[in-house]
Amino acid sequence: MAGRRALGREFGWLWAAYAVSAYGTGFGFGAFPLIAVLVLHSGPTQVAALAAAGRAVGAVVAVPFGPWVEFRRKRPVMVAMDLTRFAALLSVPVAFAFGLLGFGQLLLVSVVVAAADIAFKAASGAFLKALVPPEDLLVANGRMESTTWSATVIGPPLGGAAIGLFGPVTTVVADAFSYLLSALGIRAIGGTEPGPARGGAPRLRAGDLLVGWRHILTHPTLRPLFFNSVLVNGLIMATEPLLSVLLLGRLGFAPWQYGLVFAAPCVGGLVGSRVAGRLVARFGQRRVLLTAGALRACWSVGLAFVRPGAAGMVLVFAVQLALVTCCGVYNPVLATCRLDNTAPDRVARTLSAWSVSSSAAIATLTALWGLLAAVTGPRTAIAAAGVLLLATPLLLPRRERAPRDATRQAASHT
Repeated sequence: MAGRRALGREFGWLWAAYAVSAYGTGFGFGAFPLIAVLVLHSGPTQVAALAAAGRAVGAVVAVPFGPWVEFRRKRPVMVAMDLTRFAALLSVPVAFAFGLLGFGQLLLVSVVVAAADIAFKAASGAFLKALVPPEDLLVANGRMESTTWSATVIGPPLGGAAIGLFGPVTTVVADAFSYLLSALGIRAIGGTEPGPARGGAPRLRAGDLLVGWRHILTHPTLRPLFFNSVLVNGLIMATEPLLSVLLLGRLGFAPWQYGLVFAAPCVGGLVGSRVAGRLVARFGQRRVLLTAGALRACWSVGLAFVRPGAAGMVLVFAVQLALVTCCGVYNPVLATCRLDNTAPDRVARTLSAWSVSSSAAIATLTALWGLLAAVTGPRTAIAAAGVLLLATPLLLPRRERAPRDATRQAASHT
């Protein structure tokens, strides 16, 4: 079976490093909103601002990272970004222990982590494309995606229990050390990494900053997928801090209940990522992208009807199960499509441009939805996001395009 195909020792170490950081992130799910609500007693506007400002400023800081990463060896960049996230996150429990933790520090750490995330994703995507043969990219992306969802199944309930037993910053400590372990795993890959596309450490040019966006916006397949993904991710993530306030505050969910209703449905994401390859083999990449992309927009509106108690937990579980199952199918297919349609010498800049745009959109929509929640209430704002999501399938590519494997095109010109 393709899902059991051996991808080599180097990929094994990369996958292990990704897994340990994914499990750390799952364990620390919602840590900053929880700290803001439970420790700093922040309201919905502040919690939304925390999520928005971190992503927005992080995205601005990360704009030059695409070309910077493109022309450097990728593993040292990945290690550096892991260590940066480790140091930034570890500062939170240290400040808390000395009674110095404030809202400003949470904002600063959010910015640093967001910028480092973008650089890491750009480097890891380019490294994966060079490491794995084109025919194995979907298998590799599916394994990464399944790891994300399995970590989300296990991590948040354990994180919620740890918060109840040991305090609200416990999960931040675990998340920080997961990045340290990830850095060690990437170092263990060994071997000789091919040199960057352009020798040395060239001076950054203004045109280099725009290559990724230019490629995305002029590509007939990537352009509609880009706009759809940016808007869908933005609308989904804009409601996350509002759900934190609604569930943990007004509806009285305990932290372990909050973690459970978002973690358990991620079994659907695990299943979706495991069957994505089979679906593509049977129905084709385009049809899977269209179907899963449309279906993932249909469920979030249901969160506007959540109520206290067991009934509310069941509703959140059902909505999240449907949503993440569709995302579990869609995400690895999209990741593979991006790599298939991007030449090796512009992968880092393309992935960086995509991540920067997504982070900026999430930040903007999160800030707007925080203001909307302040005026209308969290429930109404969540409903508005759900209704808008129903229209996003219109942005998906509607017509069949001629195959454009940028890797093969680049090879044909060499």
